[in-house]
Amino acid sequence: MTSPPELQAGGDGRRVPDRSARRDALAGIGPGLLAAGMLSTAGIAAWAAQGKTAKSPSASSRAGGSRFPNPVVLTHDGRRLRFFDDLVRGRIVLLNMMYAQCSNICPPMTANLLNVQRMLGPRAGSDVFMVSITLLPEHDTPQALAEYAQRYRIGGGWTFVTGRPDDIERLRLAFGFFDVDPVVDADRSQHTGMVRIGNDALDRWCMNPALAEPEQICESIRAVDPHKRPFVGYDRRLQL
Repeated sequence: MTSPPELQAGGDGRRVPDRSARRDALAGIGPGLLAAGMLSTAGIAAWAAQGKTAKSPSASSRAGGSRFPNPVVLTHDGRRLRFFDDLVRGRIVLLNMMYAQCSNICPPMTANLLNVQRMLGPRAGSDVFMVSITLLPEHDTPQALAEYAQRYRIGGGWTFVTGRPDDIERLRLAFGFFDVDPVVDADRSQHTGMVRIGNDALDRWCMNPALAEPEQICESIRAVDPHKRPFVGYDRRLQL
């Protein structure tokens, strides 16, 4: 089986996104959202470096449930779930948005996050979970998302979801996947290429460009993980 065209062989045999695709896609991320994501990541890293142990009330434990929407969603593997209850509550998660027919940022973004999943090793689907939400639920059926996942040879611990358009829109806004410019925000071909990283149990959240180096994304995951557990293939020079 051949690799997706957006992947190139790295020197160590890993499949990595084409560098020009990474550069071009990063150039398309709005500077305001990019800066916000980096500042958020820096704040989380600072909190972790200071060794603070006090826990904030989790989103799960607040009165009335979660501050995040909890609609019914359909997964690429045929399950019917509640988004927050079944995919986010109490977990360390990576969330991003995509759509199956996207030909701009989605292919290199998926390829890059695939390398993150490989670095997670056995932690993927065990204590770190990846969720991709379609931006076009009216077109992306569970079968279409299953074909997309198969195309990129997505492993366990990564769930693709679709649902009612108004529910998906609520999720998009709640997790910050929007541009402050309404004209840009309305153009799905310019959707934000970001990944939301969080630990619901501690209510610690940050955002990274989905095309940041996999090691940098893993750094953000470890920043919200109080145990600072390493990953397979993780560059120890970047560990906190």
